[in-house]
Amino acid sequence: MDLAIEVSGLRKTYDKTEALRGIDLSVRTGSVLGVLGPNGAGKTTAVRVLATLLVPDGGTARVAGFDVVKQPREVRRRIGLAGQNAAVDELLTGRENLVLLGRLLHLGGAGARKRAGELLERFDLVAAGDRPVGTYSGGMRRRLDLASCLVGNPQVLFLDEPTTGLDPASRQSLWNTVRVLVDEGVTVLLTTQYLEEADYLADQIVVIAAGQVIADGTPDELKRKVGQEWLEVAVALPDRVPDALAALGPLAIDEPTADATRGLVKLQLKDGMDGIATAAVALRDAGVDVADFSLRRPTLDDVFFNLVGHPTEK
Repeated sequence: MDLAIEVSGLRKTYDKTEALRGIDLSVRTGSVLGVLGPNGAGKTTAVRVLATLLVPDGGTARVAGFDVVKQPREVRRRIGLAGQNAAVDELLTGRENLVLLGRLLHLGGAGARKRAGELLERFDLVAAGDRPVGTYSGGMRRRLDLASCLVGNPQVLFLDEPTTGLDPASRQSLWNTVRVLVDEGVTVLLTTQYLEEADYLADQIVVIAAGQVIADGTPDELKRKVGQEWLEVAVALPDRVPDALAALGPLAIDEPTADATRGLVKLQLKDGMDGIATAAVALRDAGVDVADFSLRRPTLDDVFFNLVGHPTEK
C-alpha cells in the first residue's frame, strides 16, 4: 500500500502530561484521514509533530516518505499546514500574501506572481485579490489561508480544524475545495470538531482520546460498531407516551427508551425494516396519533458519544 503518512508508537509529553501515548496511524496517498477527539485529546499535538513543529519523545513518523525527526527539511518541502487560525497578514492584500510566500519558496518574482494569480482564481478571490486581507470576511480569509498552503504544490496537507467559525455556506465551499485537491492526488489529514465534516470528507477516521487511538475505520465501519438502525416515533400528545411504549414494547429487541417531555419513543425493531409496518399498525390499534415516524441510522455523532461519552466537543 502506498502510504503518505506512517506513524508508529508516537509519544509526546509536556512536563508531566502525556499528550501522545503511543499513537499508530497510516494514511493512503490521495485520501483523507479524519482525526476526531475531545479537546485535549492530542489531535493538534499530533499534527504539529507530523508537520515538524514539535519533536516527539518517542516512536517514529514518516510523511511523504521522509522521517519527521531525521529529515525535517525534506518533509517541509512536501507539506502544507492550515492551523486553527488563518495565518495571513491582514495589512497585505491577498495577492501580496501569496506572492510573498512564493518568493520565500524560491519561485522567483515572475513565478510567484503567476502562482498567486492561479490560486486567487482557483479560490474565487480574484475580485478581492488586491484588497487588504483585513477587509476580508471569515470565509474569504480561510480560503486565502488554504490557498497559501498550496503555493508550493504540497503532496500532503494538514488541516487543523480548518472551518471553525465559518458559516455553513463557507464551510461547504471549503469542503468542495478539499475534495478537488484529493481528486488531484493530494493527501489530507484533517482534525475537526464538526462530525458531519469528517463524515463528508474522510475516507478513514481515527478517534483519539487521552493521547491514544481508541477507534479507527471508515465512517460506515464506525457507525456499524454503534449498532443497527432504530425507529424513532414522535407521538402527537406527549401524555400518550406510556401507551406508545406498551404498543411497541413487544416489537423491540430491548426495552424502548422514551423522552416524555418531547414525546419521543426510540427502539430497535426485532424484524428490522420489515417491522416498520407492524409498528405503525400497533400504534394505530392503540389509538396513538403519531406526529413523526422515522428510521434513524447511526451517525458519527452517535459514534463519538459511544466512545468518549458526549456527542460533540465541549
